[in-house]
Amino acid sequence: MKKTKAGRKVVSSQWLDVRKSNNENQSPKLELQSTNSEHRKIKSPPNAQKSPLIFGILPVLEALRATNRRIEKILIADGAHEKRLREIFDLANQSGVPFQKVPRANLSKFVEENVNHQGIIAFVSAAEYADAGKLLDEITSKENSLSVILDGVEDPRNLGAILRTVECAKADGVFLPERRAVGLTETVSKSSAGATEYVKVAKVTNLNRLIEELKKNNVWVIGTSAEAEIVYTDWDWTRASALVLGSEGKGLHRLTAEKCDALVKIPLLGKIESLNVSVACGVILFEAVRQRRKE
Repeated sequence: MKKTKAGRKVVSSQWLDVRKSNNENQSPKLELQSTNSEHRKIKSPPNAQKSPLIFGILPVLEALRATNRRIEKILIADGAHEKRLREIFDLANQSGVPFQKVPRANLSKFVEENVNHQGIIAFVSAAEYADAGKLLDEITSKENSLSVILDGVEDPRNLGAILRTVECAKADGVFLPERRAVGLTETVSKSSAGATEYVKVAKVTNLNRLIEELKKNNVWVIGTSAEAEIVYTDWDWTRASALVLGSEGKGLHRLTAEKCDALVKIPLLGKIESLNVSVACGVILFEAVRQRRKE
């Protein structure tokens, strides 16, 4: 590796295509709005809101612990004896949240068929997604930020597992595309084990413009691809980085992959050709954590 005048490391061209100059192949200008501060922001799409219902022991417990949004009422199935319910009862009493025991069959009316609600449902006030511009400002102003961009993940359980990993790795936030991707549903909340109460998630109308803005602010944007030449452990994750993960089965869109500073791969030794996207996210994020702790 060598350093540029700005002091940033660039991988030699035999490993990846180095960033093109600002005068080449520029993408359309990002739609920005002026604010009272010097920062400018990406527009979040309208009506980006969570569902006002969460279910499962851990999601409800974390919602009570986080106190980020108002819980209107908790319904608990008759006969539920899970030990962790005691903490839920205690926190609900401390917060003045009413709870009621009801027949288990009544809870099934509020969720999709075959969903395991674990005998508990909470009705919560609607919570908005994080503002995309503000999240971008936070990430680009941090010296060694770590964020995730999801290019079309459609399975709610995968998104939930990714958010759980992001929270455990203490990454700074997640960006989702407005279209052709799952949002923050009840299933996502359940699968995240409560991480949706802590992780900042923003929707953007154009991922490629977001990537350009991150690069412009010295955040390295690293995509994943089975055909990449660089092994993920060979990349320097101690720098400000944004990890881009593609959709299940299809991977990154071509233009999104081209916009990335580099593509990395996780070597696979068996006969299956790819990892689940949430597993890949965990493997790479915790490699970043390992490198940063070591430094």
